[in-house]
Amino acid sequence: MTHQFRGILALLLVTLVWGTTFPAMKALTAHFSPIWIVFIRFLLASVLMLPFLWRARYKDVRIGALVGAVLFICYVFQVEGLALTSSNRNAFITGLNVLVVPLLGYFAGKKPERRIVVALLLALAGLFTLCSEGDAAWSRGDTLALLAAFAFGLYVKMMEGAAREVGQLMTLTAMQIVTVALCSALWLLAREIPRTQIEVSADMLNYWGNIGAGVRAHVLQFLYLGVICTAAIISLQTWGQSHSTANEAAVIYAFEPGAAAFFAYFWLGEVMTPLAWMGAALLISGMIVSQWNAERPAAALVPE
Repeated sequence: MTHQFRGILALLLVTLVWGTTFPAMKALTAHFSPIWIVFIRFLLASVLMLPFLWRARYKDVRIGALVGAVLFICYVFQVEGLALTSSNRNAFITGLNVLVVPLLGYFAGKKPERRIVVALLLALAGLFTLCSEGDAAWSRGDTLALLAAFAFGLYVKMMEGAAREVGQLMTLTAMQIVTVALCSALWLLAREIPRTQIEVSADMLNYWGNIGAGVRAHVLQFLYLGVICTAAIISLQTWGQSHSTANEAAVIYAFEPGAAAFFAYFWLGEVMTPLAWMGAALLISGMIVSQWNAERPAAALVPE
C-alpha cells in the first residue's frame, strides 16, 4: 500500500468522522444551548491541544487568537442553525464555504475563473432544488447555515495568510481551538449564566443542576466531539493531506455533507426526498468543480 493511498484512506476517515459531527451536535441541541455545545466540545479539545502552545512564539499565539475569534463566530452560526433545521441541510449549506473564497476574490477585483462560474451555477441550482419543496422551504436555520458558510469562507481566507506568517502550524491550530473555548466561556458569562441577585437566588441551583445532569447524560457524545472529532482527527488530517494531492483532498472533502446526511439518517432518522438528493448532488458537484486544480491551503486543519 503506497503512502498516497494511505493518505487518501486517512482523508476518507477524516471526512466520515466530520460527517458525524452534524447529527451529533444536532442531537445535543435538544438539551443544550448552542454555545454550551461549542464550549464543552472545544474545552475538551483545548486540554489535549495545550502542549502545542508550550513555548510558542507570541506572534503565532496572537495570529491564532485572531483567527480563532472568527472561527468562534463560524460555530455560533453553524450550531444555532443546527437547532432550527435538519443536520443534513445544515451540512450541505455550510459546505458552500468553498465557494466563498473565490467570491471574496471577485469582490476584491479578481476576475473569477470559468470553473468558478460553473461551480456557482451548480451550487445555486442545488440550493434552489434542495430547498424548493413545500415542507422544506427556506427557514431561519438555513439562513444561519448560509451565514456560517460565509463565515467559514472568510476564515479559510484568513488562514491562507496566517499559515504563511506563523512558524508552527499546529501552534496556530491549537490557539484557535483554545480561543473558541475562551470566547464561548465569555459568551456564557455575559449572556446565559444567571448573574443578578434575583437570578442567583431563584435560578442558579436549578441552572447548574440542569447543566450538570445534561453533561453526565451526554458525556460520551461530548468526549467524541471534543477528543475524536476536534483534537485527534487534526493529526490524521495533517498526515493525510501531506500524502495526497490537492485535487484528491478537494474531492474527498466535498463528500462531507453526504456523509453527514448518511449518519443523520441512522442517528436521527432524518430522511431526504429524491428532489433533495438531486439538489445535494448539484451542490457537491459545485464544490468539486470549484476546488478542482486549485491549490488547497495546507492550513485548513480545523474540523467542522
